[in-house]
This record gives sequence, C-alpha cells and structure tokens, in this order.
Amino acid sequence: MAIAKAERLMNLALCLLGTRRPLSKRELRESIEAYVEAFRPEQGAAGSDDSFNRMFERDKDDLRELGLVIETVENIDGEVGYLARRDSNRLPPITLDAEEAAALGLAAKVWQQARLAGAASGALQKLRAAGLPEGVDPYEAHGALEPRIPVHETAFEPLMLACRDRRPVVFEYRKASAAHPEPRHVEPWALECWRGHWYLAGYDRDRGAERVFRLSRITGRVRSRGSGFTAPVPDVVTVRETVAGWAGEIADRTALIRLRSGAGYPLRAKAAKVRELGDGWDELEIPYGHGLDAWLVEFGPDVVVLEPAELRADVVDRLRAVAKG
Repeated sequence: MAIAKAERLMNLALCLLGTRRPLSKRELRESIEAYVEAFRPEQGAAGSDDSFNRMFERDKDDLRELGLVIETVENIDGEVGYLARRDSNRLPPITLDAEEAAALGLAAKVWQQARLAGAASGALQKLRAAGLPEGVDPYEAHGALEPRIPVHETAFEPLMLACRDRRPVVFEYRKASAAHPEPRHVEPWALECWRGHWYLAGYDRDRGAERVFRLSRITGRVRSRGSGFTAPVPDVVTVRETVAGWAGEIADRTALIRLRSGAGYPLRAKAAKVRELGDGWDELEIPYGHGLDAWLVEFGPDVVVLEPAELRADVVDRLRAVAKG
C-alpha cells in the first residue's frame, strides 16, 4: 500500500532536521521507508534512479515552499548532501500579553464543529507550552454571550481546502428558483459567513464571471479539478461586500409589493413603508437589489410584486421554472 505523500514529506523533513551532517540522496533513499518501498531494486536500476531523482526534487521543492530551509552542501569528494539546520528553521519566541491570549481563546471557541475545533484547541495548547502569560486562561468566558459559527454543511471543509490550495472544484448546485441541481465549475476564492449562512465567492467557469454560492444549496460531493485557475484572483477578496450585494443587502432602488397579513416578517423588517390594504393584505416598500427576485420567490403565494415591472417579470419567470420542475 503506497505511503501518502504527506507522510513521505514529513519523514524527509524529520530526517533532514535530525541529522548533524549533510545526507546524500543515496542515504536519504535508503533511510526513508517511502523511498525504499517505491524504488525497490527489482524495478530496474536506471528507471528506478531517474524516478527517485524526480520524486526527491519535487519533495524537496514542496518542503521549501512550505517554509523549510534546506541547505545543499558539497563535501571534499564532490558529493552533494542536504540538511535542515534547526537554528535556521526555528521560530522566534512567542510573546503574548493577556489581551492577545484572550483574543486567541475567543477565536478558538468560535469553531465548535468540523475539524477546525480540534485544530484550534491544539494550537492553543502549543501556545500555552510556548509560554502564554501566567494566570491567563484562553478559554475563559469574557462576556454573557458566547460566539458560535455553525458549520453544518459538508461542503465547507473541501471548499475551505480548495480556497487555500487554489484548486478548482465542481459541485451540483440548486438555485432558489430551480427544482433540480445543476453542475457548476468554480475557481474558489474565499468563504464568508453572512447572517448565519455560509457562502462561497469565486469565478464561475461556465458563466465566465464572479458568482456567489450558498453552501446549503450545494448537493452531493465537492470534487477537485487538477487544472489551475484561469481567471485572476482579486488581491483583496471582499467576500462580505460581494455576498451582501448578491443577497440584496446593497440596494439603490425600491420595490413595491403586496404581502399577506401575518406573513413575511423578514420582509416587514426591511420595509421602509407599510400600508394596510385590507382583505388580509398589506403594501410594503422595500429595498431593491441584486437577488431580491430569488428571495421573494421563497415566500410563494404570500407575495405579489407590484413594481418595478422587471422585478415582477423576474419573479414570474422563477415561479414558472419551479412549476415546470
């Protein structure tokens, strides 16, 4: 069974950090189990040597990209060796005051789900071992309200990793106006929690433009695609503003709707004006921005759009699409 690349890189890093003298490629090949398993003598000397050299160079480049300082040293016989000196790869002492430690503790308590909870807890334990201020408890409550960021969507973790690694993804996505999901090919930029829901901002290859996706509408498994990004990533991805715009939070116009009495409380909370019409209906003036048509459809027969005409047409089109299934 092949040894995972992550384990192979870890073993190579430990070997380079643990040696007191430079180790040659031959010594590393004979010392690290992953190399021994992958390049046995029966595979043929020439092909085996070439394959090992390519793998070793890739592994060495990967470790350097991760921040490990690897030195190349040539001995008196002209043989090249490698090592990673501990003093060149040691972080400076960590000094945190009480307020900084409390901020880290608060951030760690936010993540209560997915694997981020374990990572946050482990990070705080390491900081404590590195010398957190005496008498400071990073887990101590600092107020009556305790923050939480829920992560129920199974798509969160693969998308978070894809954003970090800059890997395109494909997933099935069900729009608010559609009865069935459809595939989307996306270059993910960043994730954002907005009003209790997680959103992904990125470049939609099928539509050739920036798009925002609500994670709760992603169905099935998120799959990675090996090819790199085709569109430039913004220097600063202002996902919160992007999500707010797509969610209709940024609006420069108003819309007039009829709303059934006793229904649509989120719409009533946003309304600038409310007028009772009688017969179980009210008239509301609400902000009109991108995505309002999708939001109004969610209220079904309790909402009737009066104006503007383009918003009414968009809502009718979405309702017809849902009715067709």
